[in-house]
Amino acid sequence: MIEKFRNIFNIPELRKRILFTLTILVIVRVGAHIPTPGIDSEALGAAVQNFQNTLFGLYDMFAGGAFQKATLFALGIMPYISASIIIQLMSVVVPYFQRLQKEGEEGRRKITQLTRYGTVFISTLQAYGVAIYLEGMTAAIAGGSIPVVPSPGLSFRFIVLITLVTGTIFMMWLGEQITERGIGNGISLIIMIGIVSRLPNVIISEISLIQEDVRGPLTEVILLGLMFIIVGFVVLLTQGTRKIPVQYAKRVVGRKVYGGQSTHIPMKVNSAGVMPIIFAQSIMFLPSTVATFFHESDFMQGIIRVFSFDHWFYWLFFGMLIIFFTYFYTAIAFNPVEVADNMKKHGGFIPGVRPGKRTEEFIDNILTRVTLPGSIFLAFVAVFPYILMNTMDVRYDLASFFGGTSLLIIVGVALDTLQQVESHLLMRHYDGFLKKGKLRGRRRF
Repeated sequence: MIEKFRNIFNIPELRKRILFTLTILVIVRVGAHIPTPGIDSEALGAAVQNFQNTLFGLYDMFAGGAFQKATLFALGIMPYISASIIIQLMSVVVPYFQRLQKEGEEGRRKITQLTRYGTVFISTLQAYGVAIYLEGMTAAIAGGSIPVVPSPGLSFRFIVLITLVTGTIFMMWLGEQITERGIGNGISLIIMIGIVSRLPNVIISEISLIQEDVRGPLTEVILLGLMFIIVGFVVLLTQGTRKIPVQYAKRVVGRKVYGGQSTHIPMKVNSAGVMPIIFAQSIMFLPSTVATFFHESDFMQGIIRVFSFDHWFYWLFFGMLIIFFTYFYTAIAFNPVEVADNMKKHGGFIPGVRPGKRTEEFIDNILTRVTLPGSIFLAFVAVFPYILMNTMDVRYDLASFFGGTSLLIIVGVALDTLQQVESHLLMRHYDGFLKKGKLRGRRRF
């Protein structure tokens, strides 16, 4: 393995790309610790201690802890992700966006431009909302109530608006620079590095528990073994595909023969990726988020108990939502009608299946069957951290690395980045990391 890493730095282009990517990620982490002007950091830290079971906790995870500290990158890259999701959903129902998707490079450039405009608009709304929310926050320190914003008003809102929107646009630009000049997908790497940044504190906390005899070394070994098993299953879920064979008929044009080759349609077990968990978590966190504004309501406190991590109803409802959103997002991301039409136009057919309507039904049937086990396992991966918290008395910070959004993002981004590194190595006749691996997109020379 040491030889493999040495080969990476023997290739000048790959070395420059990796060093450039690492430099950008360091800038992202530095920006996540630059505070926004006009905020009392001590009061803010005391006021946001109960963010975990709310939408703010989910947002803070994607922002790498920057939202909880109200720093320059407090909004993170989420406004860009939200704009991208909105554009993707609109491309299914709005004819204008459907035409843009079919216009090739020019259409993609226009969609990217609209996504950037949407990012500025969404980040502006969110930044103003954050400013209003911060002005209303207070912290109980030394028996008194201290406001988070000592001098609220129009000037503070303007400063927060400029700071957070600029930070989001800067992060979006950094992500695009990584994609263009670095290695891996820039936006995904920024999200992943924000999640991984919490790992050192988790490790230090676990070491402290062992030193204080709160948890034994054997328990830590069991947890480490569980993590390896879960990561292995998540890798299988991410890489698992059902290949549908496709044959293209031969066509003679002049003196040349086109077609005649055999290929396949890779039907992923988890076509929706991490999006079902994000959608489901957003809905599951809504009751707890609303309840934070109604501390004296007995009804809302009862809702909080039902929608807490340790309640069986939370696990069941959360899993059902994930299964539903997996089918919903898969239906948006993969269109059997379009695939069948493109195959028919280019003379392709599935052996034993007639082109056209029958091909569409065949692909849709396989997609439905493949998505079912994928959605069930995705639900299990999302619920497993909460089960672990109740069965082995594990804190949320550590349990989040045993499944859910965090683990799926880390594994997915790591595999994608590793695939790109493998491609650079193999193109220059170096051995890759895994001689017997089945990384998607890997070729043998």
